[in-house]
Amino acid sequence: MNTLKSINEEILSCQKCGLYKTRTHAVPGDGNMNADIMFVGEAPGKAEDIQGKPFVGAAGKFLDELLAEIDLKRSDIFITNIVKCRPPNNRDPQDNEISVCWPYLEEQVKLIKPKLIITLGRYAMNRFLPDLKISQVHGQAKRYKGVGGGIQVYFPMYHPAVALYNGSYREILKADMRKIPKLLSMIQSA
Repeated sequence: MNTLKSINEEILSCQKCGLYKTRTHAVPGDGNMNADIMFVGEAPGKAEDIQGKPFVGAAGKFLDELLAEIDLKRSDIFITNIVKCRPPNNRDPQDNEISVCWPYLEEQVKLIKPKLIITLGRYAMNRFLPDLKISQVHGQAKRYKGVGGGIQVYFPMYHPAVALYNGSYREILKADMRKIPKLLSMIQSA
């Protein structure tokens, strides 16, 4: 049986795609292994690659701000990415990179058993909710077949980095984040 520690060890030594050649550190994920909420981003950036932790750069600082608005801390959630190593020059993750990392994410979801998976960005969203446009579904809960066969609740959001480049997204992200406590409460009472 896998444990989060054994999955992390596999990720840290992974050489299944070419990203291992250019990474400083693989970034397995971080947080509460009993979390009700799992945030899934796209891929580590430069700061994450250096520190080996997810969402520690500028986008991560904004995510911390968003979490604080709904009285959550990182110790309350689990956060990871669909790709565990930084793509060179922060390029988008490629399909083959996503595919080889997918089993790691599946195992993380199976072990943590989150009640709500919040996808950050279109790459993360499309892996769980294919063929949707983030501009049309952000901030809307979706029930869809989950990891392990059951139905999972997903909540797509824009990636926090988008607000760093376009300030108008800050309020959209904040409004979407404010929906999470009520949504989680509804899921828990169902």
